Amino acid sequence: MPLDPVIQDLFQRMPELITYPTWEKSPAEARIAFKRMCRLANADTVPIGKTEDIKTAGGERSVPLRVYTPVAAGSAALPAIVYYHGGGFVIGDLDCYDPLCRMLANESGCRVISVDYRLAPEHPFPAAVEDAFAALKWVEANATDLAIDPNRLAVAGDSAGGNLAAVVSLLAADAKEPEIAFQLLIYPSIKLSRDFAKRSFGTGYRLDDRAIQWFYSHYMPADADPMDVRLSPIAIRNASGLPPAYIVTAGFDPLRDEGIEYAEKLKTAGVPVALVDYPTMIHGFFSMQGWIPLSSEAITAAAKAVKAGLDEA
Repeated sequence: MPLDPVIQDLFQRMPELITYPTWEKSPAEARIAFKRMCRLANADTVPIGKTEDIKTAGGERSVPLRVYTPVAAGSAALPAIVYYHGGGFVIGDLDCYDPLCRMLANESGCRVISVDYRLAPEHPFPAAVEDAFAALKWVEANATDLAIDPNRLAVAGDSAGGNLAAVVSLLAADAKEPEIAFQLLIYPSIKLSRDFAKRSFGTGYRLDDRAIQWFYSHYMPADADPMDVRLSPIAIRNASGLPPAYIVTAGFDPLRDEGIEYAEKLKTAGVPVALVDYPTMIHGFFSMQGWIPLSSEAITAAAKAVKAGLDEA
């Protein structure tokens, strides 16, 4: 299928979306540019019942969190989604993904807890993984104070955040806690590599091959093994026992093939998986509600899938 006409028009009007050379910038410059794009691409303010910025307590480090309570929430404990934002482990923050998390909370009826994990290169692997897993464990341990049901706990994330959601699912399954009931992986980065070989759709569709390697080179220390499952969940030998998954891919995304490969690996291991492909979309479209109408529809569909999965937990 061809690229969505809305995106074609967007690229014509804003060619910098395609050509912005992230790989030539410093992390600080790339973060500023990404925040600017988020302000343009995101939806206008999405109504929400309540937001609260808090921090985990205990452990070696406090991890900042933002808690979203949906508009229609009552006083009963709600199911919860622990969300990890995208940005290649180098850019992105809670504010960039605020509209997405608001929509996810409202459409799922879940309390969403967004995690502000440490970024590379100041904090390379495994810092993000440590923060992601510590936040998840803290959320479960403090379920009563957060007014959530620890038996209906999901993890979610997009791109690099999808990697972290998959990784904490592996870690939790191995440790047998916390018990994750569902995982939502949005165009996840599942197979990290130092290989500079070109990928399908690696140029001309916003996420460039050179940007991918720029992100990975900042995140992975020189002595790290890319096939460590904490970097590349696809490397797991036995995927049985992992939580049910809803995996989103985009047709013009260089990460599409590895998302499909991971879905097949989970299915082969007997894990219930829904693989939902948006063949006319590009990487990052969930965070472009202000530009791409299908973005909001896709978020709603993913939210409903999480709700259904947690209702069955």
